[in-house]
Amino acid sequence: MQIISAIADLRAALKGRGRVVFVPTMGNLHAGHISLMQQARAHGDTVVASIFVNRLQFGPNDDFDKYPRTFQDDCDKLAAAGVDVLFAPTEADLYPEPQEYVVEPPAIQHQLDGEFRPGHFRGVATVVLKLFNIVQPQAAVFGKKDYQQLMVLRNMTRQLALPINIIGGETIRADDGLALSSRNGYLSASERAEAPRLYLELTRIRDAIRNGETDIAGLENAAVAALTAAGWKTDYVAVRQQADLGDAIDANAPLVVLAASRLGTTRLIDNIEI
Repeated sequence: MQIISAIADLRAALKGRGRVVFVPTMGNLHAGHISLMQQARAHGDTVVASIFVNRLQFGPNDDFDKYPRTFQDDCDKLAAAGVDVLFAPTEADLYPEPQEYVVEPPAIQHQLDGEFRPGHFRGVATVVLKLFNIVQPQAAVFGKKDYQQLMVLRNMTRQLALPINIIGGETIRADDGLALSSRNGYLSASERAEAPRLYLELTRIRDAIRNGETDIAGLENAAVAALTAAGWKTDYVAVRQQADLGDAIDANAPLVVLAASRLGTTRLIDNIEI
C-alpha cells in the first residue's frame, strides 16, 4: 500500500490506475470502515482511502484535539484489507491557506444531527468536495450509519454534476445489534450492555410502520420515552423520507428512522431504512 501526503504526488500516483474508488475517513478505523474498503474493491480497479481529521466539521462543543489518532494501526488494517493507496495529508497539505470558499448544504444541515452540531455538514461537504477534486474518483463509498451525511453528499454530488457514483455501505453491527462505531470504545461495561436498546427501539418503529401504523409522532415519542426511562438522554428519534430526509408525509415512500441519544457521556447515532 502506498502512503502519500502531497496532493501532486497523489495525482501522479493515480495516473493510469483505471477506475478509482475512494473511501474517505478520519481514521480510528474499525470493522465497519474495513467493510467499506472491501465493498469499494468490487466497484473499481484501484481503492484509495484517506485519513484526515477535518477541523472544519468540528463545532465549538466538539474536541478536535482529543479525536483519537491511531495512524499506524489504521495503516495496518487498510493494508490487510487490500487498499492500494492511502492519502494521508496534513492540514498544511489540504488547507495551505484559510478555506474561505465553502459548500453550504440546504436547510437539512440544520436539522436532526445538524441541530446539535452547528456547521458540521458544511465542514463535511467542503472537505469531501475538496477530496473529490484531489482524488478524482469514479466512485466513492460512504457508510449508511452516518445516514444524514450520506444523503447530503449524494445530493451534493448530483446537484453539482460530479461524475462520481456515490455508494452507500451497509451498517455493520455487533451480534447484539449495536452499530459499530469508534465511540463504542467510550462505553463502560454496563453502558455497553445497555447500548443495543437504541437499535431495538428503531426496529420497533420499523416493524410498526410495516404493519400499517400511521401515527409517526406517536412512534417517535414512545421511543424517546422508552430510552429516557432507561437512562438515556435523547436528541431525536425521527422518521423521515430516505431521499431528502424530509418529513415522512407519505408512508408508502421509502423511509428511514434515525436517532441520536446519549448514554452516559457517549453520544450514539443509528438508523434503519424502512
